[in-house]
Amino acid sequence: MTAALHRALTDPSDPPLRELPAEAADLLRILEAPPRLAAHLRAVHDVAAQLTEWLAAHHQGLAFDHAAVLFGAATHDIGKTIHVEELSGPGSQHELAGRQLLLRAGFAPKLARFAATHASWHGFDIELEDLLVSIADKVWKAQRMPDLEQLVVNRLTVASGQDPWQVFLDLEDQLEQLAAEADHRLAFQNSYPIQSS
Repeated sequence: MTAALHRALTDPSDPPLRELPAEAADLLRILEAPPRLAAHLRAVHDVAAQLTEWLAAHHQGLAFDHAAVLFGAATHDIGKTIHVEELSGPGSQHELAGRQLLLRAGFAPKLARFAATHASWHGFDIELEDLLVSIADKVWKAQRMPDLEQLVVNRLTVASGQDPWQVFLDLEDQLEQLAAEADHRLAFQNSYPIQSS
């Protein structure tokens, strides 16, 4: 493991970013992942953790798999260890490659799916967990996706019985708070090289 990858996985950063779940961090070490990828996954994972904590506090009756969301956020771009060119340019080859990589590494399909679903949220089998990983992957850099957010509002409205406008406003406030730290997260990610050396 390179020193840069070790720092990307463990640097406390300012403001602090949570470390990845151990199984995700271990896999990145085994794969000798690009340091920038590890930094990106930490940023998205941290946003997902904040989002799931907010949901647990404000939608207490909502049933969803917190651990799966955190794992999904921590590994959603794992396919970029294979398609490194997609760290600095467009591309979607990493999505299916990441799912296959996770399955070969022994992770359950319900966890491996996030690598393939994080960029597409319109399938009939998309779960709330998939939507939350997708939102974290956008909001970490202050990107907002109204159609994605509306899907989450719809799910929260059904689960909570609250008025849709109130759910929308509450989620909007939370996403704005998360987006406010985007510059720090981007700076953290971009301080790490794409190539391991």
